[in-house]
Amino acid sequence: METRDLDLTEIINGEEITGPSPFGRHQRISGNLYDIIRQYVKAKDCGQVYYSPLDIIFEEGVNRLQPDILFIRKENMAIFQDWIRGVPDMVCEIISHGTYAKDTAVKRAIYERYRVPEYWIVLPEFETIEILTIENNSYKTHSIAEIEGVVTSKIIDGLQVNVRDIFD
Repeated sequence: METRDLDLTEIINGEEITGPSPFGRHQRISGNLYDIIRQYVKAKDCGQVYYSPLDIIFEEGVNRLQPDILFIRKENMAIFQDWIRGVPDMVCEIISHGTYAKDTAVKRAIYERYRVPEYWIVLPEFETIEILTIENNSYKTHSIAEIEGVVTSKIIDGLQVNVRDIFD
């Protein structure tokens, strides 16, 4: 009997893509960022934060993605069913070697097409976080910080993240 790890399978523009599990550093960065966002969101009682693997089904059989972290505002929680069926308020991709083009071009275009309000791109190699927001149907940089500094979310009101806390 053939077995596959379906947890790491996405459907991107109708094509099933299976990827390897992330490296340890990726997981440490993801955990740090998730912890900070989750604590803030919980204290403000403004929604829910989730981490991968959890499918976002934008369009059945066409686009089913698994961002590293996602956020749904309290008033939009109806999209949380068995998986996420609809557009979350924020998605975050932590870029690993070998996923740069997929995460920063292909998945970015999909998130933009479905108008995900906020897209965080985390670049561990450069210790950089860039937050993009939809303006006039396309993503524009809202906040960026590298090595030091703070990024500010537009969607999670008042959330500021010190880059040092993510990459240490």
